[in-house]
This record gives sequence, C-alpha cells and structure tokens, in this order.
Amino acid sequence: MSDEVQPGYVRVRLDISYDGTDFHGWAKQAGGKRTVQGEIEDALRTVTRSRETYELTVAGRTDAGVHARGQVAHVDLPEGVWREHNQKLLKRLAGRLPKDVRVWALRPAPSGFNARFSAVWRRYAYRVTDNPGGVDPILRNHVLWHDWPLDVDAMNEAARELLGEHDFAAYCKKREGATTIRTLQELSLVRGADGIITATVRADAFCHNMVRSLIGALLFVGDGHRGPEWPGKVLAAGVRDSAVHVVRPHGLTLEEVGYPADELLAARNLQARNKRSLPGAAGCETC
Repeated sequence: MSDEVQPGYVRVRLDISYDGTDFHGWAKQAGGKRTVQGEIEDALRTVTRSRETYELTVAGRTDAGVHARGQVAHVDLPEGVWREHNQKLLKRLAGRLPKDVRVWALRPAPSGFNARFSAVWRRYAYRVTDNPGGVDPILRNHVLWHDWPLDVDAMNEAARELLGEHDFAAYCKKREGATTIRTLQELSLVRGADGIITATVRADAFCHNMVRSLIGALLFVGDGHRGPEWPGKVLAAGVRDSAVHVVRPHGLTLEEVGYPADELLAARNLQARNKRSLPGAAGCETC
C-alpha cells in the first residue's frame, strides 16, 4: 500500500499534548462531541483561512479521559497554504486552540513518514497512589487512587511474565477484523518519593483497552487479591477474565512515540500494514 503525498501537497508533522479530562477521546465523533482531533482541525482551518478541513492522522487514538504529552500526528497541506502560513502557524494555533490542547512543533515530515504506521513503539505511563488519604487535589485528574496498599515488587514480578510478543486477547476489547497480537517491550513500576506509583508501558502498538486492563490485573496482584503468576495465566488462557478490571482512564498518559531513522520510515510504514500472526496461527490485519 502506497502512502505517497499527493502532488502539490506537503506532509507536516505535529507534536501535540493535551489534558484529556474534558475530551471524548482523540477521534472525531458524530453528534458534536468534543474531541482533540476536532479542536485541532477546526483551529487549523480557521488560522489558515481555509474552506477545507485538513484531516489529521495520529500515532495513537486515545480514549475519553486519557492524556498525552508526546502525541504525534501528520496532516497533508497544500503547498501554497504551507508556504503562506508556516512561519506564523504555531503561534496562531496557540492563540486559537483551547487551553487543554497544545501543538508544540510543526515541521515538514521526511519522506515515507506516517504518524501511525511509521511508529515502532508507543510509551504510556499510568499513575496510581495507595496513599490512605487519597490523591493530591491538584493531581486528581491524572492519578488513580487505589484504596488498598500496593506491593510494587509483586507487581513487577507479575509484569515480567507479560513481556514479549503474545496474543493479548485476554487484555483487549476485541474489534472485528483486528489482531490482538502485540509485542510488549516494557512493563515496569516505580514508586516515587511522593508515593505515586508510575507504571511504564511500551509496545509496538496497543489494542483497545490493553494498557488499562494490564494495570487492572497488576493492581489485583499488588493489593494481594491474586498471586504474581495470575496475570500470566490469564494471558495464556486467551480469553477475558471477569476479574480483570479496566481501570479508569484519567491515570493514563501517552508520553512518547518512537520512530526509526528517516531512511527506514517507508519500510516501517509498509511493515506495520502487513498481516500479523503468531507461529502456527492465521494472520489478520493490524489495528
């Protein structure tokens, strides 16, 4: 599948952050619900004085309530529009966008770049505290309160059994025609001096609800309701377990998206679109 930019257009990379509290996720929705994509596309149309809406392609479509500090998107703009507005576009967007979303950088993307399909990993952080007094009010929209003491060592022991390439069907909301095979590159938890536990979760891609389901399973281990071997057994069973809770979205932040060297972008773009399967299993299209 080709992803060549149409003649007369320039592909622009955007680096974005947002507080997801008041958004119904990244992707535009019917019914006028407020979304990150909708706000940025509206602002872009306004500041470039365009009649056309230039559609964004994003690295990770975050759910309602999920935040981002390192989101990446691209948009294809007519060369004339980019030439006329690029020097002032960043500042004009800052003046037009609401305060809970920012575009930090705009630049022409290298050849072969696709914000979604060129990415080789996405890194999320999930933040939770077991402080008996609850969450600092200033952090209430970014940290989950868990009202049982958590054993971080036990959670890390359980997390190690989930690393690598697996079918994460037990931790994903299934979507028709989409694979649940992913490579989990990192899953580790650290308690900070402030008592907040930060889980770092990095994978080549994520299926729907995967991060929040993994954290839900690890919390069950951390508070002693299950042993460290339990999340691995759930993974191996390959089916949803009613004991795995999808934790609330507000503790989750997309921190960073990784891309290969410029000369490898086009190859990665094609590779990410290929059908994917585990050895001995039938393939299906990536999501």
